[in-house]
Amino acid sequence: MNNFNVEKLALYHLDDIMEVEEKCYGAHHWSRNSFVQELNNNCARYLTVNTSDKKCVGYMGVWRIFDEAHVTNLAVHPDYQGLGLAHLLILSSLDECYKDKIKYMTLEVRVTNERAKKVYESFGFKSLGVRKKYYQDNGEDALIMWTEDIFSEKYKKIYEENKKFLLEKIKA
Repeated sequence: MNNFNVEKLALYHLDDIMEVEEKCYGAHHWSRNSFVQELNNNCARYLTVNTSDKKCVGYMGVWRIFDEAHVTNLAVHPDYQGLGLAHLLILSSLDECYKDKIKYMTLEVRVTNERAKKVYESFGFKSLGVRKKYYQDNGEDALIMWTEDIFSEKYKKIYEENKKFLLEKIKA
């Protein structure tokens, strides 16, 4: 785990990002041009997680609007799943939110994506609604999930628990 680092998305990551997209989402993934547009979007912040040889194996994007960070996407290459990299990306994004006084995080997730829901729930995301037929590839519904105020004492405990979880993963 300590052979990974997080950095801001740059153009040179896009070949690796497209591989992650295809492996995680199949034919219904974002286009390269979508990521190029996100690099030019003032509201967007994207982080990558990279191996020691600079290969990008995961990423997370958020749109920051007022005091809210809306997670646009989060993906980890299947060969690197289960190592805590999604946790690392979320913690890194939360660190940026703390620094910039962003209070809430929100996202949509497929109702059938149990693995992702479990990760999000570990970060205090709660389902507060459903977007019917949200996903274009199969018409699947999406859960709308939110955190409470990340500056609350209750949420800071959730943050610290996830940091501890990640440190234990690193030691393993």
